[in-house]
Amino acid sequence: MTGRTTGPADQEAAALNAMGEALLLANEGRTANAYATGGPAGPGSLGLGGSADGGTGRSATPNPDPHPGPSLDPLAIAGLDTGSAQASEPEPAHEPEPAGEPEPAHETEPPSRHRQHDLTWPEARRAARAAGRRLPAVSRPLAGALGHALAAPLTALTDLPSFDTSAMDGWAVAGPGPWMLETRQLLAGQRPGVALLDGHAIAIATGAALPPGATAIIRHEHGRTERRTDGGLLHATHGAPTPGQDVRPRAQECRGGEELLSPGVVVTPAVLGLAAAAGYDELRVITRPRVEVLVLGDELLDHGLPHAGFVRDALGPMLAPWLEALGAEVTGTRRVVDEVDALMSAIGETTADLLITTGGTAAGPVDHVHPVLHTLGAKLLVDGVAVRPGHPMLLAELPGGGHLVGLPGNPLAAVSGVITLVAPLLRTLAGRPVPAPYTAELTAAVPGHPTDTRLVPVVFDDESAVVPLHFHGPAMLRGLATADGLAVIPPGGAAAGQETAVLDLAWGTAGC
Repeated sequence: MTGRTTGPADQEAAALNAMGEALLLANEGRTANAYATGGPAGPGSLGLGGSADGGTGRSATPNPDPHPGPSLDPLAIAGLDTGSAQASEPEPAHEPEPAGEPEPAHETEPPSRHRQHDLTWPEARRAARAAGRRLPAVSRPLAGALGHALAAPLTALTDLPSFDTSAMDGWAVAGPGPWMLETRQLLAGQRPGVALLDGHAIAIATGAALPPGATAIIRHEHGRTERRTDGGLLHATHGAPTPGQDVRPRAQECRGGEELLSPGVVVTPAVLGLAAAAGYDELRVITRPRVEVLVLGDELLDHGLPHAGFVRDALGPMLAPWLEALGAEVTGTRRVVDEVDALMSAIGETTADLLITTGGTAAGPVDHVHPVLHTLGAKLLVDGVAVRPGHPMLLAELPGGGHLVGLPGNPLAAVSGVITLVAPLLRTLAGRPVPAPYTAELTAAVPGHPTDTRLVPVVFDDESAVVPLHFHGPAMLRGLATADGLAVIPPGGAAAGQETAVLDLAWGTAGC
């Protein structure tokens, strides 16, 4: 665990650690062996949106390689230099923004009683990811598998398609034309019947099985029929068809036994469709973590307008759908009064894999989370994180084997807690894959905290650079509501044009 840094060298080390690890490990521990530095000018061509000569590109750049590789100099990746003024003289924490901005660069948060225990932001994410174990696998019918992660490879149970089919409405033909037309027709779902003789044709629908002997399909718009006393005759109007034309051959997509998807892939509607096509009626998937949310705070209202000392509960409505998108099964969201016994009872009786509390993690007179966890014998795994907003967050292992994440009560600070602790832990429990990290160029300078990482709401512009948003105080959601992601700002701040890690909010994709 880290202490607080004070001098320029310590601030440089903190900036190096936070920014370097953010870029290489931003979305849960991926390293970037495809990143390349471009010398003193800045990022290179791979992984950072740069050009081969060291110039800075404008496109958000994913890490193309999910596998660990040798880490490079984070100073070069971050655009910092050991001899630069930025490294030795970090920006002041409270540098004012241009006139007319609605709030300062960051709002002062109440001090935590446990600041001496704060982990760095990357350390906290790693600790959360390592805290749990993957939940057991279960079998679910296709209709109940959506949102789960595959526990085993999805292997084709048959060839796809399992027989030669027509890709178009038209005629199946055998040999060269013109062709004598048969009076029968073939529709999808019908057996093809007898073989098609050479020089003959039969009307066929898209998806119908080809009759034995058929060599090609002539599209309806590419053929002309002629009525004759001895029957109909089909002529090709766009040249003679080539063998196999407009035919979907058996096993065109896959062979039986071929692996279609790997374990850990999240079951989406498209995965359900593929599984059904491959012959599955049910899937072997990882159990979704059961999550319960406890909303603390006697000052919170669940309806009506805020008034004199009372504010609306913003986290209750926001957390449940977000947690579902992250792979959880939310069993309930309930209010708990600001009393020790009430909180003790709520935490002690939970059967959830993960219990999330909102508020009560700092040092206020009714902040009871720490003393209750101590009384219950819980093991604190993370007790404060060097990140703004949201540093008084915590992660604990409960005596019954589940986990508790204590989120700060301020809404944007709580969002930081979800990104930092909840999402990595849920991903482990649910068996979900780690999303690939990516970086983007900042369009404007972002002031930093002297020692802590900052998470700042941003939107992408038309050139795939990120624009920092205003209204990003710990209690504000206005900026987040329009954000595409959160930019990871290292201690000391980031300059305009600097590459920085960007975290997806994953409202519906779980990409944070």
